[in-house]
Amino acid sequence: MQINLAQRELTLKLVYYGPALSGKTTNLRALHALAPPAGVGRLMNLETRDDRTLFFDLLPMFVRTGSGLKVKLKLYTVPGQVIHESTRRVVLQQADGVVFVADSQVAETEANQEAFAGLRRNMKAVELPKALPLVVQFNKRDLPDIRSDRELARFARRSGTRVYPAVAVRGVGVRETLEGLLGQVFDDLVERHDLANILKVDGPRFLQQVFAGWGPAANIGVLP
Repeated sequence: MQINLAQRELTLKLVYYGPALSGKTTNLRALHALAPPAGVGRLMNLETRDDRTLFFDLLPMFVRTGSGLKVKLKLYTVPGQVIHESTRRVVLQQADGVVFVADSQVAETEANQEAFAGLRRNMKAVELPKALPLVVQFNKRDLPDIRSDRELARFARRSGTRVYPAVAVRGVGVRETLEGLLGQVFDDLVERHDLANILKVDGPRFLQQVFAGWGPAANIGVLP
């Protein structure tokens, strides 16, 4: 979290992490399409020839709270390829929350596990707390041979992590994923930095302000 009192601006950094081709960039593109044009900046990304993000994507979003403080949300993705491990660590630095985007296909189980282990390893390397706000999105729920809803619910109960099913290419579940993470980030910053007093707003009202004017959400459920 960065606060610029002179400019009355609060910046939060959220990182989308996961294996290659799980849909991290697709999430940001969908969010960019759902958000009102006045509330988002340009979606910047750098891709290789095979359409994999090489460094990171950045989608800045803006909202002004009841206290007049401008909140800037910086959404990043990390490269999925293992060869860019050092870049992942750089992007993770000073993150306020993480969305882990998993591929729902059974065949991608090992890739999901390796990427999640890498996330924990890199969080430790850049000295992020183990209790950093984190949600898991299981993307590509429209494909055959995927993990069942029952399996996802079991994972959510076992891990104690909020799980969001999604079809990011259709914008399904992407807003819910971001909203779930932001709720956790708000609660975390309230506890550690008295953020509610700074913003003069509570969590539900903050989320309402962030998502005011958005296109209709395409929700397929949340697994507690």
